[in-house]
Amino acid sequence: MLDRQGLHLRAALFASIRDFFSSRGFLEVDTPLRQPVIIPESNIVPLAAEGQYLQTSPELCMKRILAAGCDKIFQLCPCFRKGERGRYHLEEFTMLEWYRLHADYRHLMDDCEFLLAEVAFGMAKDGAGTGPGGEDGGGGRFDLARPWPRLSVDDAFRRYSPLSLERSMADDCFEEMLVEHVEPKLGFVKPLFLYDYPVEMASLARKKPGDPNWAERFELYLHGVELANGYSELTDAGEQRQRFARELTRIEAMGGSHGGMPERFLADLERLPAAAGIALGVDRLFMLLAGYGEIGRAVPFGPDDF
Repeated sequence: MLDRQGLHLRAALFASIRDFFSSRGFLEVDTPLRQPVIIPESNIVPLAAEGQYLQTSPELCMKRILAAGCDKIFQLCPCFRKGERGRYHLEEFTMLEWYRLHADYRHLMDDCEFLLAEVAFGMAKDGAGTGPGGEDGGGGRFDLARPWPRLSVDDAFRRYSPLSLERSMADDCFEEMLVEHVEPKLGFVKPLFLYDYPVEMASLARKKPGDPNWAERFELYLHGVELANGYSELTDAGEQRQRFARELTRIEAMGGSHGGMPERFLADLERLPAAAGIALGVDRLFMLLAGYGEIGRAVPFGPDDF
């Protein structure tokens, strides 16, 4: 359970995030937490709620808002993913998502560089860096000066993984190699963007123009911790339907449940121009900047507080 100082620091982070986006013309939106249809993702298990599902992400609803005519939106909200519990995982966590029309993943990388510097400064005014995390860290130890290094997934596997990217994909152990060998080497001293994922690992991202084997997706790492996942949006409704169908087949093969094909979303996707969107884990960001050693200590009430 956060003490008074921790609550003040967390409030400063939230205020800085809202100030950042409001000052840049983003509209803050809110969407339902409980929905009958959610993103079909075979690697994420949703929490059921009276015949519906608690959102794993507000992505589908936020993209429908974009399609309705808003050009820059953001949201801070709780999300839920069943069975996720560990040093960096909680079943209930706070997500920041933002979306831009007429943008791609490079614009989101720029956003991240400015956002983290601004929120770290906002927290520093409230004492982060010498805060409750003590020896576990603190925002002051990170060099957030732009530009941040960028490393392709292919190059990262060549540099850090015992198996090549091609072999990892063929042997169906991409995630294992990424988590065990690549991620722990990323984002020390300066944050790092890991970019251009195999298209099979980016079900909602646009293919890279001129090279359809890669998707315009990136993840942001700090101190070996994944903070954000962003991409140039796939806006081809037919291709998105095919990708969702593959995910639904995988979910059913694993015995999982789902809400079916998100038809209203796909209909709205037909009207969505080029866009980019990103999800950032607020609790993980707070954990690192305030110097907590694990995510359960960085939220007002962790799993061990009940």
